[in-house]
Amino acid sequence: MKKSFLLLLCVLALLFTVFTYMFLSKQVQYEQERYKKTTTKLRDSIKLVKNKLTDADYFSLQNNENAQNYFDSTNGGKIIQYEKLIPVVTEKLLDLNANPKGNPYTGQDQIGANKFIINKVKVLNHRWIIADFSDGEYWGEVLLKYFVNEDESISYEVMQSLLYQKQK
Repeated sequence: MKKSFLLLLCVLALLFTVFTYMFLSKQVQYEQERYKKTTTKLRDSIKLVKNKLTDADYFSLQNNENAQNYFDSTNGGKIIQYEKLIPVVTEKLLDLNANPKGNPYTGQDQIGANKFIINKVKVLNHRWIIADFSDGEYWGEVLLKYFVNEDESISYEVMQSLLYQKQK
């Protein structure tokens, strides 16, 4: 009886070992396939987001080589670095928000108690800026022309301003 019991235990141990080995080898293979699928999916997602970002930044001074070349040839040999110009143009425009009647380059007069201020600015090329503005109730967008003057000051001109209807 002892021999048959030991034989049964050995057979059970062998079966347990075989099933454990098969389970673990399949689990490793499954995890590797899952990792491969997830990695591929993430790479595709990153590529898609990168393409969308490239499309969104198409109209940007940072990506427009023709507009960048404009600053290389201006003022008879005087070169303006566009990397330094973009923050200066943006900062000077946002500094005008401190005006008591609101930013004059929103193209809108004050409607209610609050003044219109510019929230976001994007320099499109060597001549145009698009900006988002609001007074807390009303929102709008403005297309501006900007010029870098001889004395390196920056002047702005409102081309078109759009005020959205108030949301209820």
